[in-house]
Amino acid sequence: MTIDRRHVLQAGLSLTAGLLSAPTWAAGTPRFKAMVFDAFPVFDPRPIAALAETVFPGKGAEVINLWRIRQFEYAWLRTVAGNYADFMRVTEDSLVFAVKSLKLELRGEHRDRLLKAYLELKTWPDATPALLKLRSSGCRLAFLSNFTPQMLDGSIRASGLDDVFEHVISTDQVRAYKPAPQAYKLGVSAFGLPKEQILFVAFAGWDAAGAKTFGYPTFWVNRLGLPPEELGTMTDGEGSTLNELLAFAGF
Repeated sequence: MTIDRRHVLQAGLSLTAGLLSAPTWAAGTPRFKAMVFDAFPVFDPRPIAALAETVFPGKGAEVINLWRIRQFEYAWLRTVAGNYADFMRVTEDSLVFAVKSLKLELRGEHRDRLLKAYLELKTWPDATPALLKLRSSGCRLAFLSNFTPQMLDGSIRASGLDDVFEHVISTDQVRAYKPAPQAYKLGVSAFGLPKEQILFVAFAGWDAAGAKTFGYPTFWVNRLGLPPEELGTMTDGEGSTLNELLAFAGF
């Protein structure tokens, strides 16, 4: 086989031109003016699973798995059907369904304890230091979550994050859940910035895909080590903690 030197030279010049024209960021140079967080990259839901095991010994994992699946299915179904109920109602309804499906008994005090846990979530170990670094570096921060305002405010207080977020946004404002476009648009409206300047930070693969489809640059905090959803999108960055987020965003 012969190699055409002209083709090699042309290919090399094309590659060099592409590298020179590609956007680059110096280390320590922030890439985004603002970040919008889903709740769960910040708040750790594992205590709810531990509580479920306490309430339903030997069945806690089954309860929590079915409960979480139904939470999001009910939220999406209510959005599509135009039959909105806030996320605390959705959370309670999906808990009742999960327990009934497993033929278990849900006592009133147990239901109250499990639902109350959503009002007092604490942060993942890496979250608070990372958020404080972002805030001190001048990055504007917001929550954008399907949680109700009460769920967000309760966990913010429980975690000592009262003065960290500029905006605390519940999709309850538009009576629709992510990944509906009108839900993601709330972040753009709050900051008054082009969406290209706002990094969306997701916990779930479907949320990362939804935010990317909307047009946000997107970082997936893949704490569970899951594969990406097969929804025709790719996130701009991925890591298992907010430390990788800091590096990706140039902080």
